[in-house]
Parts: sequence; structure tokens; C-alpha cells
Amino acid sequence: MKKIIVREQWCLGCHLCEYFCAFANSGSDDMVKALQNKPIHPRLIVEGDQQVSFAVNCRHCEKPLCAAGCIAGALHKEPGGAVLIDQEKCVGCGTCILLCPYGAIMPSGTGVAQKCALCLDNAFGEPLCVQHCPNRAIVLEEVDEA
Repeated sequence: MKKIIVREQWCLGCHLCEYFCAFANSGSDDMVKALQNKPIHPRLIVEGDQQVSFAVNCRHCEKPLCAAGCIAGALHKEPGGAVLIDQEKCVGCGTCILLCPYGAIMPSGTGVAQKCALCLDNAFGEPLCVQHCPNRAIVLEEVDEA
């Protein structure tokens, strides 16, 4: 399965990945209209300081604790390996946020949980965070689960 890999040694801490993620998941085809003067809700976040920065994103775990502990059954693992949230089922309780060992699940602007879905549900192909990382600190690579 392909996964987003973060190479923290290359991360500039520019936060462009956050903006492109928010745009990719906005449903708009115009980035300015989608993000200008609005709070953004990216599905990955950049953490760090002046020495080390890195994007925190879903690892699409082989045995996801978030899915196992979801009281509404909103999280599930797809046959291809991606862990996804069914926004219609999510009740916004926050259990998955607490269970994720990587801190990769967060509240959305609508009260339900959100996380990286590998851009499987939009028309951009390769995730925009990967396409627009100026230093190639975020890459999409085939990862063998075994």
C-alpha cells in the first residue's frame, strides 16, 4: 500500500502542506476562495521548533487502535490498507483522538473527527501535500506491511 512518509530532516516547517491539505479537502477548485479569511482544517499538522519540524499525519496502521475503539463504528480499514472515517457515522466523541498514538486525528470544523485519507476521496491524484512540498519532505511511497 502507498503511504505518506515524512522525512523530518528535510522539513522546512513552512506549513504549505497544511494549506494544500485544507484546500484539497475543501471541495473547492479555487484555493483562494476556499481558504481566504477562513479558519483552515488540514488533516495533517506541522509540529516542531526552530531546529526540527515535521508533519504529523495518519500512519494507516495495520491494526488501528482508533478503529478498534470507535464507539460509533465510524473508522474502518479499507481492503487497500487506508484507515478512513465515515463522517456520517462519527458522533464527535473524541475517543479516536485519544486513542491515536501519533496524534494524527483531530476535530474538524464541523465537530466530527478528521484525519488524512490519502486524498482518496478527491480528484487530485497524488496528495497535494506531497505534490507541493518544496523540499520533498513529504513523499508517497509503497510500503510493505510485512
